[in-house]
Amino acid sequence: MLQAFSITDIGKRRKLNQDYVYVSTRPIGNLPNVFIVADGMGGHNAGDYASKYTVEVIEDEIVNSRSTEPVWILGGAIRKANSMIRKVASGNAHFFGMGTTVVAATVRDTVLEVANVGDSRLYVSNQSEIRQITRDHSLVEEMVRMGGIDRTAARSHPDRNIITRAVGALDTIEVDFFQVELAPGDIVLLCSDGLSTMLEDEEIYEIIRTPSALEQKGRELVDAANDNGGKDNIAVILIDPFSGREEK
Repeated sequence: MLQAFSITDIGKRRKLNQDYVYVSTRPIGNLPNVFIVADGMGGHNAGDYASKYTVEVIEDEIVNSRSTEPVWILGGAIRKANSMIRKVASGNAHFFGMGTTVVAATVRDTVLEVANVGDSRLYVSNQSEIRQITRDHSLVEEMVRMGGIDRTAARSHPDRNIITRAVGALDTIEVDFFQVELAPGDIVLLCSDGLSTMLEDEEIYEIIRTPSALEQKGRELVDAANDNGGKDNIAVILIDPFSGREEK
């Protein structure tokens, strides 16, 4: 039986929480379960509106989709959210320029299907390693790929918060998709950059692999991010796809 835990935290520096999480371990439309992290951006309350509204649109689109393929369902829902965010922003100066990252996932049997826009992340960890499955759509990530800076420098780069792709940024949106075969013992993590910029992957891994309940792991991740500065809102979803089964 699949189990999940989600949590968001305002962090130590922000006055508003613009992160939004969505978890359904029950079927939604033609998907057996749905998990979403959205990290909003925009002045005043535009960022928190963007993340919440985007998730609401995605949920509604999933419910009404006739497709049975996760890539088509999630991709179509994110593209619809993009057009709706653009429409709202164009009609209200208060929301001009708002947008949000989105990382969404569903688990079908032993297969994890992932859709991503922006720099919120999805990881999969097992007994020996943690792997970042998604690829950040950020200026600093592009610099790393081009060999301009290394990973260590990227963590403290002044432009590390500039993203190159977001829901609501442009009229058309490109969504990345990933598929992962899961195995007993795997733990899935979705998170905003408020976690991943405050903790090294190794630190995240050490907390995830502690012999404790998902809720405790999630709260420890948030506490660790805040202990390291808490410079941004923090969003965490942890999934145990094989809960109750023996690890191999």
